[in-house]
Amino acid sequence: MPEMIEFGSFQLRFLRNRHDTGGSLDMFELTLQPQGRMPVPHYHESWEETVYGLSGVVTYTVEGVPHEIGAGDTLFIPRGKVHGFSNISGSVARCLCILTPGVLGPEYFRELAALLAAGKPDPAAVRSIMLRYGLVPA
Repeated sequence: MPEMIEFGSFQLRFLRNRHDTGGSLDMFELTLQPQGRMPVPHYHESWEETVYGLSGVVTYTVEGVPHEIGAGDTLFIPRGKVHGFSNISGSVARCLCILTPGVLGPEYFRELAALLAAGKPDPAAVRSIMLRYGLVPA
């Protein structure tokens, strides 16, 4: 059954995760509100990310180069490449994100969402969570 994880300006609907795919992949739908963004550009140590646009436009910036991902567009982000995303389009945007292999799982997102829900998070605490799960802040 899909799991929803709320982050304020964006929501994740986990469809598959490392636990039910034997570590093959993590797959979630990202819904990003207007002006929503990933607050910390980062890279992944142990997985690649593929993004498939479902609706609206999400701008992923990879190694300083912006890529607008609309419905039907795809983007591949190799491990080790610094990236982040934002929605500057003015309307809600949705994309499907697939992480291969599946080593992250929903635990990272649950932990970070709980920290954010508790108020303005300490940047050191955010960094610690990110590093523990293999995301390296840029």
